[in-house]
Amino acid sequence: MKLNLPPKSNDTQGFYGKMRGLPGAVVGLIKQQAAKFMNSSELTEHEHGSSTAYIEISPAAQARLEKALHQQLALLQGGVTSPSPTAQEQQILESIIAQTHLHNRNNVTRTHAYWVIYREHPELHWALLAHMVSRNGGWSMTDLRGELVPHLMNNDASEHAFSFLERANVLIFQDAYPQLLLYAESKKRRQRLFHLLPYLHISTWMLPIWQDFWLYQDSALLTIGLIINEQHYIEERVVQNPLYKQTVLDTALFKTQAWLQLNQVGFPFRSSSMTPPQPHLAGLILESFTKLTERIEFGKSLYAILYGVPGVLQGVFAFASGTPHTGSRSDYWPHLFAPIRKTPPDRKYQERLDGYSLKKGAAPFYSPPLHSAWPDRPIAPIERGDWFKLEGEPLQHIRSIEVPSAYDLTQDLCLGLSKIELAVVSAQAIKKIIR
Repeated sequence: MKLNLPPKSNDTQGFYGKMRGLPGAVVGLIKQQAAKFMNSSELTEHEHGSSTAYIEISPAAQARLEKALHQQLALLQGGVTSPSPTAQEQQILESIIAQTHLHNRNNVTRTHAYWVIYREHPELHWALLAHMVSRNGGWSMTDLRGELVPHLMNNDASEHAFSFLERANVLIFQDAYPQLLLYAESKKRRQRLFHLLPYLHISTWMLPIWQDFWLYQDSALLTIGLIINEQHYIEERVVQNPLYKQTVLDTALFKTQAWLQLNQVGFPFRSSSMTPPQPHLAGLILESFTKLTERIEFGKSLYAILYGVPGVLQGVFAFASGTPHTGSRSDYWPHLFAPIRKTPPDRKYQERLDGYSLKKGAAPFYSPPLHSAWPDRPIAPIERGDWFKLEGEPLQHIRSIEVPSAYDLTQDLCLGLSKIELAVVSAQAIKKIIR
């Protein structure tokens, strides 16, 4: 599939003419930057509408939750704990722990588990959001063993990056999935079981939020609460972990991710504004992973795109329903990626991109499925502890979310791919000069 650049006016013809003789990768990158600049926001306006949209959190819900959290902290500080589980409740806990362990094997099993529980309980918006974000995590994992990134990272760096991504993926699932299962069990038994959350090592932050959801079924409030919880959960365990700071977060390559745009999260969907509908990606670029507040607001904005734009939600649901997650980027763009390598891995890399499509006769980029890239590995012991000590900081995020006006990430993802290709070509040229 080829996404055409805008027609060349007299001015742009002169601009493109001046680029003759430049390396192909540079020319392609400049063309894409120009196309992105010149393209209008017709797609966004069609799918989103001209007026500003919001995912609303009412003042009443905010006040209700603030009061409940204040009471929860008072009980905690007063030494009040949940009653010990009964024999029947202990069986429920053991079943939830066993199911979580079963599905926490790898990114593919986690992603599928999120999807299954969302299909069974569609009021759990966070489960669909987690499913789509987890797909992106799997694609990032397999990029480390794909066509381009290995030219820029040695094996040790790839191992460290995978360990970092996997640990965050593991921890969020280990914390969030039991909560979803406990809710499902509560529905099945028609009685609240959230007093069991502490026995699953869930933060006290979540108890009032689940209690509120049981009474009011406010999916947006629950989703925001879970986003806040999971980002706090990985803050000390992953982001501030000295090992990951040394081997990943503080490295020069990770700090170039904003330029290479390796920190994109995109949801594949088909745009109804194009005939025939074309595969697009809706999402955002996270500028600073190390900042807790930015990660929380990023997650909220992704949720607003997913549930605040009907065309995106319908398209994402159609994609997720019809496309099992493998970890390969060929899941969503088979015209650019292939799960089987078409060229020998030791061959010198040759430029393949022409704008937003492959050059004539060029092989697709190798993007392996997860099982071919990374074998399952045992989960290291999980650090215990509750992040929730003060209600003020997390409560500032409990508010209505404006749906981003610009969310079509398709060109950004293509541009990011071109930047990585340019980096590979440049690295090869530098090695040739040094030799």
